[in-house]
Amino acid sequence: MKLTLVTDAWEPQVNGVVRTLSTTAKLLAGRGIRVQVISPDQFMSVPMPSYPEIRLAMTTRRRIARMIREFAPDALHIATEGPLGWLARGWALQQGFAFTTSFHTRFPDYVAARIGINPDRVWRVLRRFHGPASAVMVATPRLAAELAGHGLSHTRLWARGVDTDLFRPDIAPHPAAADLKRPLALHVGRVAVEKNVEAFLAAPWTGDKLVVGDGPALDGLQKKYPNAHFLGALHGPALASAYAAADVLAFPSRTDTFGLVMIEALACGTPVAGYPVPGPLDVVGEGGFGPDGRASGRIGAVAHELSDAMTRALGARRADCVAHGRRHGWDRAVDQFLAALVQGDGAPVPFVAAPSALQAVA
Repeated sequence: MKLTLVTDAWEPQVNGVVRTLSTTAKLLAGRGIRVQVISPDQFMSVPMPSYPEIRLAMTTRRRIARMIREFAPDALHIATEGPLGWLARGWALQQGFAFTTSFHTRFPDYVAARIGINPDRVWRVLRRFHGPASAVMVATPRLAAELAGHGLSHTRLWARGVDTDLFRPDIAPHPAAADLKRPLALHVGRVAVEKNVEAFLAAPWTGDKLVVGDGPALDGLQKKYPNAHFLGALHGPALASAYAAADVLAFPSRTDTFGLVMIEALACGTPVAGYPVPGPLDVVGEGGFGPDGRASGRIGAVAHELSDAMTRALGARRADCVAHGRRHGWDRAVDQFLAALVQGDGAPVPFVAAPSALQAVA
């Protein structure tokens, strides 16, 4: 089987969307599926206004069409609503080639936070983009219900996973945390206005605060909150060691569709605190015992005051956090992705099991 994956978010960008897509592509390849990735690094590009590290590809539908035709995929997935996504969508509609899309970012809320445009105007554009897709993949049932309220009811669940070989409880804590005051609160993510990082930095807290990430708001927040500790962007084992060092992960965003960092933190044994909004509710749950209330113990907390959630999350046992974090396996997520795909004629794609599942059967 051959799959073309079109995305405007790809390496070297560092965010949850890129990690989700790159991990999915790698695991699909491990199942013997040939994956063609069409991404901004393959074209001339310009920096996105206010986000210079995000590059917008400059190309034509003709070139995208040639790339897809030469690869001759069985299925097409358009992951993002950027320039490449629109060009691939246009080609697919012109050719009558069925495709799927996915919803990763609350662009209406993001645009409202940054430039004040009415979110309803952005939702009209998103309905146009995703409307013709055979299915729109979403991370959670809560997000599916939200999209249905905006006229996009043809959703399929595509959960997120965590690399439990990397994010695990026996990782040594990051050395930068050795002399910091406990309890240590951590934020991981892009340092930008839509991530609401300042709500974390301004929240009352008796211990120290650690910020991992880069972004356009970094310089300003460093100057405004000199008592906080900023490590910049971390990856791989260094990121895992930051989770392991913290007593609680604060997730102040109100606009994320999921928040991959939350399950990474849990897999390292670190409880999660956030607001009672989609994202934290889908991971931690309203009562702090998972979204279905079936976690073996408290794994975090949500509250209208972030400091209250952070304080309550400290009551979680690290072993319970680890157990819940490990429930988010990547093989299951890739199974869901494959189940939602369609071939060019609209028929479901043949299911290809993970090698681990085949070995278990054997």
